[in-house]
Amino acid sequence: MTQQVKMALIGCGGMARHHLRGILQMTEKTEIVALCEPAPDALEATAAVFEEAGFEVPPNEPDLDKLLATYKPDAVFIITPHAYHHDQAKMCLEAGVDVLLEKPMVMNAEEARSLIETRDRTGRLLVVAFNGSLSPEIREAVYLLRSGELGKLLSISGTIWQRWGPGTAGKWRQVPEISGGGFMFDTGAHLLNTVADLAGEEFVEVAAWTNDYGRPVETLAVVIGRLASGALVTLHGCGETVRTCKSDIRVFCTEGIVHTGAWGRWLEVQRDGEPDFVPVELPPSLGAWEQFLAVRNGDFPNPSPPEVGLRMARLYDAIKASAAQGGMPIKCE
Repeated sequence: MTQQVKMALIGCGGMARHHLRGILQMTEKTEIVALCEPAPDALEATAAVFEEAGFEVPPNEPDLDKLLATYKPDAVFIITPHAYHHDQAKMCLEAGVDVLLEKPMVMNAEEARSLIETRDRTGRLLVVAFNGSLSPEIREAVYLLRSGELGKLLSISGTIWQRWGPGTAGKWRQVPEISGGGFMFDTGAHLLNTVADLAGEEFVEVAAWTNDYGRPVETLAVVIGRLASGALVTLHGCGETVRTCKSDIRVFCTEGIVHTGAWGRWLEVQRDGEPDFVPVELPPSLGAWEQFLAVRNGDFPNPSPPEVGLRMARLYDAIKASAAQGGMPIKCE
């Protein structure tokens, strides 16, 4: 029989409730021993998710230090505003707890390096909840691209869109000191990370243009990048469009094209000589927590370690620096 992992949910906002619905389908693998949420409204909404699913509401301990000492979880899922990620993850790792940390991992490269050091020093598991990196579809796409059967990488085109600007107006996601950035740092983080995963090499130069559309943070972005091999990348983020949240990524190689999305979820490939894309059938996933448990169980190596958080921080910093100079090309660190 599979041993249950004792888990604490750190943060009970809307995204936490989205993940929670999937986690409650895995009660044979997970026991939620405590919640950590200071806001009464968020706690009430989360309690309703438990009750609707027929489960008791776990105790709430808003003080993370007390929660770790009292309930002694094996692992935590941190889904809080971005500015809190570093300190909360560091505290949990140092308490001997494995961590699944919502994206973007941290606010900047310095914090990313700090968490890498903490991971190494404590020997605990730290996984960033990039749905793409954790998805079976992106892992399979990476395998296909690295195998060489699709030939040489030529270029990548990625687009992501959402009614993000109107939907987050007046909320913490548009407060730079808490969010760390706008649409391309929040929802767009999935696009940046998944494209970097598929590329499998470093960005060496970036040119970018952004528009805040009258908001405190950017909601529109166009990015042109050059990879170490010379392959070219275009990234487009629109956070002011219709009420939806979707993406499209195409990787062009000399012998085939990979077509997928920023979160994985589906994958299709067109090889040279084939008339159209052919779907790649893979087992469905219940989401980031299920994949985290698989990594923790040793089923496969961690595809989303804190190094991906550092990679994304560097890329976003280059995008910001270029946009601030009117699209001036920036050499990446």
